[in-house]
Amino acid sequence: MSGSYDAIVVGARCAGAPTAMLLARKGHRVLLADRASFPSDTLSTHLIHAPGVAALERWGLLDAVRDTGCPALETYSFDFGPFAIAGTPCPRDGISTAYAPRRTVLDAILVDAARRAGADVRERFAVDEVLTEDGAVVGIRGRDEDGRPVLERARIVIGADGRNSGVAKAVGAPEYNQKPKLQWSYYSYWSGLPVDGFETVIRPDRGWAAVPTNDGLTMLVVGWPIAEAQAYKADIEANYLRTLDLAPEFAERVRQATREERFAGGAVRGFFRRPFGPGWALVGDAGYNKDPITAQGISDAFADAELCVSAIDQAFGGGRTFEEAMAAYQRVRDERVLAMYEFTAQMATLEPPPPEMQRLLGAVHGDPGAMDAFVSVTAGTVSPADFFAPENVGRIMGAAAPA
Repeated sequence: MSGSYDAIVVGARCAGAPTAMLLARKGHRVLLADRASFPSDTLSTHLIHAPGVAALERWGLLDAVRDTGCPALETYSFDFGPFAIAGTPCPRDGISTAYAPRRTVLDAILVDAARRAGADVRERFAVDEVLTEDGAVVGIRGRDEDGRPVLERARIVIGADGRNSGVAKAVGAPEYNQKPKLQWSYYSYWSGLPVDGFETVIRPDRGWAAVPTNDGLTMLVVGWPIAEAQAYKADIEANYLRTLDLAPEFAERVRQATREERFAGGAVRGFFRRPFGPGWALVGDAGYNKDPITAQGISDAFADAELCVSAIDQAFGGGRTFEEAMAAYQRVRDERVLAMYEFTAQMATLEPPPPEMQRLLGAVHGDPGAMDAFVSVTAGTVSPADFFAPENVGRIMGAAAPA
């Protein structure tokens, strides 16, 4: 048994590495452990919307992302067939730009930042057990990269180990507001496929999105309803390409491009988990997960890291009790994401919009301010609750009405 830590963070990707970094910057002794080594890849939506980009700037890491050559995304577009909506997101903390770095790039930057902040980073570390004493979590038992058994103790163990979190399972974190799997998607990377910002194409029961990433590649993801998942998986490439024929001009662009990597994808269910208990906490997808169709995961993970670290620091410093500080973390997290969670679930059905929504989207088309506000919903800088509020809908519809 080695010396105790203030915090052990299990999982070192876009939720865990920032959590460890921020705690270490506040002077806490932190162990950051992950079974992976870095750089390494993982399933991802890639997009860091403006709120997440603003976090990178606060942390002093935005230049490192830019220096990888990852293109800045200034515009978002949604092709609905009869019409398209395109705009620039409203800013958050002065930022309206998005980025979509490869996870081999982003996660390595975040892990390195945690290490520079003073966190003890252990890659290729397997966590076998979450230790409890008298009903409270007190540490972990695992194996280092050489397979040697290790036991570490801490004041808090933080699960940042994704939607299948071993920490969440070990502590029995209660779930609520669950959603079933709604759509199945596959993505790959293409060379010779230039796109203008974040491009989304929506057709009945189908949808896809394209975004430029590192090394001159474009990530292209294609989704089908979950009821058709088995049919999709029966011939991934043929079904993926056949779907693109629903927008012939886009399909032709892809035919002129070259697929550079294998297909990856799947489906996820939605849920909230209680993100804290005696001696433990959850951040990122371990505590709150949703369908990837609106690509909120990375930005949400960054926000969780800041909220959770603030609460833990208050509790460690005696400003609030652990229960008070962490209950506030849960409350603020849930209030911040609930409207987007519901909007995302609705989008992920891939069902055609009802007539009243079609009329609204038609009114948005051609109104620059309304288009900017609409794309800002996906960008996370305008809440769906605000955009779809009756008074805002009324204003948009009124502006589109014939004189």
